[in-house]
Amino acid sequence: MAGRIPQDFIDDLIARTDIVEVIGRRVPLKKAGREFKACCPFHDEKTPSFTVSPAKGFYHCFGCGAHGTAVGFLMDFDHMDFVEAVETLAGMMGVDVPRDQTDQTNRPARRYDALFGLLEEVERRWRDQLKDNPAAVEYLKERGVDGTTARRFGIGYAPDGWSAVLDRYGTSPEAIERLLAAGLIVRKDNGRHYDRFRDRIMFPIRDARGRCVGFGGRAIGDGEPKYLNSPETVLFHKGRELYGLYEARQALRQIDRILVVEGYMDVVALSQHGIDFSVATLGTATTAEHLNRLFRLTDDVSFCFDGDRAGRQAAWRALENALPLIREGRQVSFVFLPDGHDPDSYVNAHGTGAFLELLDGGVALSDYLIGELGGQVALDTVDGRARLAELAKPLVAKIPDGVYRELLIASLADSVGLAPAKLERMLGRGDRGRHPGPASKAATRKTDARRLSAARPSVVRRAITLLLHHPAAGARLDVEKLAGVNKPGVDLLRRVIETVQAETHISTAVLLERWRHDEEGRHLGKLAAVEVPSEEDFDAAAELLACLDQLAAAGRRERVDFLIQKQRVNYLSDEEKAELRQLR
Repeated sequence: MAGRIPQDFIDDLIARTDIVEVIGRRVPLKKAGREFKACCPFHDEKTPSFTVSPAKGFYHCFGCGAHGTAVGFLMDFDHMDFVEAVETLAGMMGVDVPRDQTDQTNRPARRYDALFGLLEEVERRWRDQLKDNPAAVEYLKERGVDGTTARRFGIGYAPDGWSAVLDRYGTSPEAIERLLAAGLIVRKDNGRHYDRFRDRIMFPIRDARGRCVGFGGRAIGDGEPKYLNSPETVLFHKGRELYGLYEARQALRQIDRILVVEGYMDVVALSQHGIDFSVATLGTATTAEHLNRLFRLTDDVSFCFDGDRAGRQAAWRALENALPLIREGRQVSFVFLPDGHDPDSYVNAHGTGAFLELLDGGVALSDYLIGELGGQVALDTVDGRARLAELAKPLVAKIPDGVYRELLIASLADSVGLAPAKLERMLGRGDRGRHPGPASKAATRKTDARRLSAARPSVVRRAITLLLHHPAAGARLDVEKLAGVNKPGVDLLRRVIETVQAETHISTAVLLERWRHDEEGRHLGKLAAVEVPSEEDFDAAAELLACLDQLAAAGRRERVDFLIQKQRVNYLSDEEKAELRQLR
């Protein structure tokens, strides 16, 4: 929908949002006094340094410095843009997002709007061209894809030829640059261009909002490469996107489990057979970012790969990336298909029931880990069992502390032939006992941050910090006292005072959002994380007044020093002489 979101709606939304609820749905929080704590979701740590303040509507990590409001958290954790984050919060509260329809002729285009529009138009054209190409339609029919499924996934056809897209959409230098930015054409060494996708079945790849961000193309016949994806662009990142995830979320109100497969046709074929919870990686191994997205939707993730060497290598890479994300309640399993089968061929040959039965019999991550490592050694020898423990050591070190890690070590101990407690001591934490690892570094940074907050800050910093914590305390401040004060940060302090006086009910979270894109104000989040007494313990308004008096006095001293220095090297005007007498 066109139009800007009114600022007063954004302010009200942030003020009313329960940030604990927003973050708590994604990160396990524990009550700690007036705040909530957790291990930071933005960096690896074992000691919780991530705090959420419901009173301020604000989160902060003393380890890596991440901080922000509910909007900022959704943008960083769920990889949303600002509008998506606002719409998500509004949806959680059951309200519609209004749009300001005034002055739209002068409204600047949102970033990447032109690219999204171009991809949508090309997707629609390829869908239309599928209907007019009997060979492409016949290919899909032979693969068992009916018209309903093809429409649901937006499947299309890119015609043969080197310039079908280029000729239609590359009518100017600017249009050609957009085609390049969207990954739809390729620039040759001689500066000329050609279509990237030719004579291929096209699968649109969608983001969380259902917008096309790229394409996957399957060659018809013996064309090479068999599968071709869009390149990395400003919209499409293969290490983040998952084919079919948007369609799965549309089909299922509650996603109890997710199956990760390797190809588009696997996802489409499974959906054709009523299995709507599969997604595919896009020509890359399953990344930690992929897994984070999936674990935000469900606690049960399965991987289905071919049983050949390549399939087992892909499974092992997925296991390695999953280990740091494993905790109680989460389940990861692996399904390996018989030789010569992929999910597409297996479900078409054996049906839905047989495939689900295979899925239910998947190998748990712990069993797969121990089984694969055990297959590399001779478990009937002391040397082999010792080697198994050494192979497992770096993998076990990746798993967060908790019940899951203890149970896996117990299973491993059974294979090695040691008591679990003894094996636990032997495995340890790799080099973490000799060098400061992520946990100890985070703890050190946390301590340093608290020491800094306890140290005596500058008057300007102290005043801004108090205003962030107690916005209402700035209602009666005389901002004119800052006239002539040239200390760093005074301009920001003035603007914060003017904001809290203009909007008497503004909250900490809303203040922080106002300065999200401000170069000078981007450090406000650090000040909001500094601990200050509550209004019950001291008079914030009186201390703010004292801060401004100190700044005014400092400004007067600077002016006196300037006038005296000028008097030594030059004559003062009558006005300057009178000013100096008054200031003294």
